[in-house]
Amino acid sequence: MKDSSHFEDMLNERGIDAKWVDRTINDPDYEETYDDGTHHFIKQISEFGNRWLRIIVNDKDDPKIRITAFFDRRLMKKYESKS
Repeated sequence: MKDSSHFEDMLNERGIDAKWVDRTINDPDYEETYDDGTHHFIKQISEFGNRWLRIIVNDKDDPKIRITAFFDRRLMKKYESKS
């Protein structure tokens, strides 16, 4: 899997640990697949206040490209009751 320059910038800018990225992709709490060819990996990160990390990967490319990463505040209400 490759990283886009935007992805690398977002990790640095948002203080996202590479270990959290690996955990999210390798053992997600949730996954979402979209018609635009993206695959979203979602995991709650206890070390970061139990916030939800979303990693977006472009599945159309070979090798797959990690596009962006962010803590998704919208998911607090969606998944909090499920965890």
